[in-house]
Amino acid sequence: MSQPSPKESAPKARRTPPRDHVAPVQRLRLRYAKRGRLRFASHRDFQRALERALRRAGVPMAYSAGFSPHPKISYANAAPTGTASEAEYLEIGLAEECDPEDLRRRIDEALPPGLDILDVVVARTSDFAERLQASRWRIELPGLSPAEAQEPVDRLLAAEEVLVERLTKNGMRTFDARAALLAASVAPAGDGAAPCAILTVVLRQVTPSVRPDDILAALRSVAPSPVATGWHTPPPLVTREMQGPLTEGGSADAVLVGDPLAADREGDQT
Repeated sequence: MSQPSPKESAPKARRTPPRDHVAPVQRLRLRYAKRGRLRFASHRDFQRALERALRRAGVPMAYSAGFSPHPKISYANAAPTGTASEAEYLEIGLAEECDPEDLRRRIDEALPPGLDILDVVVARTSDFAERLQASRWRIELPGLSPAEAQEPVDRLLAAEEVLVERLTKNGMRTFDARAALLAASVAPAGDGAAPCAILTVVLRQVTPSVRPDDILAALRSVAPSPVATGWHTPPPLVTREMQGPLTEGGSADAVLVGDPLAADREGDQT
């Protein structure tokens, strides 16, 4: 009589029972910064660092149901890898109510320097993603004077359409960078050291998203110059200064980007 093979005779492995699903009892919205060398961290890198920090800080996270539960974390419009930011946002769901400021301190201490939790508020509104309408970016251009940078910026603002190309996961894509540009200005660095022009742009959130490197590509398209070609060294240092609801005045100079957490803070006062 044939003997059963080891594979046939081995007991079947038991599947891990699903974690009990607990609906979040509190939702918090966090604003965080990517600074210094941490601007080169990808969004996936940040996700891993944050989840480790939440465990170290003892944050009572709510989890999704099923055999592969995940902590309740929602990310909103992350900045591209290689850019710094003072205005990144995410939302977490908690299984217990916590004090926002105490939680901010604990998570910030558990994260590496350069990934900094700046603000935590209780989520009291449901339209947060819709409030992220625009971003204000600061682009430092070392080695260039404001006068050298101004001409291509003026030409870009005067253009009705400027098509740029970007390689995406679905291949090369062409889109209008000018349509997303709401305002642009040039100023000196102001420190009296080597020449450095500061380009500030306000970009509307559109699909596909227009990024600061797309604006530099558009400058190269309309007016070849050092600021547009990127011949200068070191490369531009890009920082997202603000991200939030858009307020448009009577001119491009009056375009403002507001605080997307303001509506949640107002709820704390009622």
